[in-house]
Amino acid sequence: MQLIWFRNDLRVHDNTALTAALEAGPTVALFLLSPTQWRAHDEAPAKTDFQLRNLQALADELRQLNIPLLVRMADSWSAAPLVLAQVCREHRLRHVHANEEYGVNEANRDRVVAEQLADQDIGFSLYLDQLLFRPGTLLTRSGSYFKVFGQFRKACLQRLRMTPPRCLPLPQPQTSMGIHSDPIPSSVAGFVTPDETLRSYWPAGEQAARQRLQLFADNHLHEYDKQRDLPAEPGTSQLSPYLTSGVLSPRQCLHAALMINQGELDSGNTGVTTWINELLWREFYKHILVAYPRVSRHRAFRPHTEAVPWRDAPEELLAWQQGRTGFPLIDAAMRQLLATGWMHNRLRMVVAMFLSKNLLIDWRQGERFFMQHLIDGDLAANNGGWQWSASTGTDAVPWFRLFNPITQSQRFDPQRRFIKHWLPELGELDRRDIHDPSPISRAICGYPAPIIDLADSRARALAAFKHLPPAASDLD
Repeated sequence: MQLIWFRNDLRVHDNTALTAALEAGPTVALFLLSPTQWRAHDEAPAKTDFQLRNLQALADELRQLNIPLLVRMADSWSAAPLVLAQVCREHRLRHVHANEEYGVNEANRDRVVAEQLADQDIGFSLYLDQLLFRPGTLLTRSGSYFKVFGQFRKACLQRLRMTPPRCLPLPQPQTSMGIHSDPIPSSVAGFVTPDETLRSYWPAGEQAARQRLQLFADNHLHEYDKQRDLPAEPGTSQLSPYLTSGVLSPRQCLHAALMINQGELDSGNTGVTTWINELLWREFYKHILVAYPRVSRHRAFRPHTEAVPWRDAPEELLAWQQGRTGFPLIDAAMRQLLATGWMHNRLRMVVAMFLSKNLLIDWRQGERFFMQHLIDGDLAANNGGWQWSASTGTDAVPWFRLFNPITQSQRFDPQRRFIKHWLPELGELDRRDIHDPSPISRAICGYPAPIIDLADSRARALAAFKHLPPAASDLD
C-alpha cells in the first residue's frame, strides 16, 4: 500500500505525487498539522484558515476516489519523520509519495524523513509538481543557476517549446479500502479564524480555483498587460492563493493561457504573454531559493547590501503597518492587505519601496509583516519581491530608483476609485487633492500628515546605498 503526503498541493487534478501513488497501488492520504512550525515561518492566520478550508474540499474530492484522508499532528517538522513512520506501521504502508518543496527547512525535513523511512525499509519518492522545471535542470552555459530573469525566461521558453508540460487527468477511483478518514479541524491553536468578509474573497476548493482561472482567461487575460497595474480594475487573476496552497498547478495556468493564445508562448496576444512572464517570475524565485539558500534564511541575495544602515524607527514602521503614513496610496494598499489578506501586485512594489527606501527600514521587517498577513504568503515570491524593491536581490530595481507614492497614485488610480474604497474618509476630495491632500483637507477629513518629507527621504536613501562597499563579483 502507498501513502500520498499532501503539503502545498491540495488538489486531485494534475497532482504528480497523487497520480504516481495510485499507479503504484492502493493509496492512503495524509496531511500533517504543524502549528508551531507555521508560526515559526510567520504563516498568516488567513493562509492557515484557507489551507484548512481547502483541506476540507480536498477530503470531499478524495472521498469520490475512495482515498481515505488521515490528519495527524506534527507540531514542528522535526516530529514529521516519526509521525510518518508511525502512520506507515499502523496501516502497513510501504512507500510514501510527496511533491517537492524548496526552502531550506523543507529540504532538511524531507531529507530526515527519507532517512527515517529507509531505516524501516519504507520507500520515499519526491516529484516535480509546483514548478515547470526542477531546479538544477535549467542552467547557464557555464553550468550555474541564472541570476537574471530575462536570461532565465529565455531558457524557459526554449524548453517549453520543445517539451510543453502536460496536465495529468483526474485519477480513477480506487476500490474502497475500509479505512475511515479523519475529521478536518476548522481551526488550529495559535491562529485566529478570519472574519467572514475576508473568507468570502477566497472561496476554497479546486472547483472555485478552476472557475476563477477560466473567468480570468475568458474575460481579462487579453487585456492583462493594460489592466494589471490599475488596482481599481479586476485586471489581475487573483490566483496566487490557489497557486501557493497548490489548489491550482502552474501547468493548469500555463495551459489556460496557451489555449487563449493559440499555443503561442511569447508572441500573439500581449496580455497573455505578459501573464506567462508572471508565471515564470514565480518559477524564477523558486530556483533562486534552491541556488542561494541564504535567501531562505532572510539574508540579502547581494551580500554587500547587508551593510545598508537601516534605521530603527518603530513608530514609522507601525504607521506603515496600520495604514496611517499620510500617503493615500500607501495607506489604501495596507488597508487592503489587512482586510483581505491580499494586495495588488503593483502596490506591493510601491509599499515595499516606501518602507525600504523612503523610511530606510530593513526590508526584512516588511517581508515578515507581509508573511504574517498574506493569504498567498510564499517564501520565494515574497522574499524575491521584497529584495527586488529594496535593491538587495536578484534582478533588483537600481538602488537609485524610488517610486514616488504620489505620482504612482496619480498614474495608476487616476479616477481615485481605489483610494476612495479603502480610505472612505477621503471620499469627498477631488481628483487633484485626494492623491496628496492639503493640510486643510487632512484636518477636515481626520487624515494624518505625511510621516516623512519625500525629497529628504529620497536623499537619505541615495546616500545610504551610494556609500555601500563594492559588490563582490561572485554571488555563491
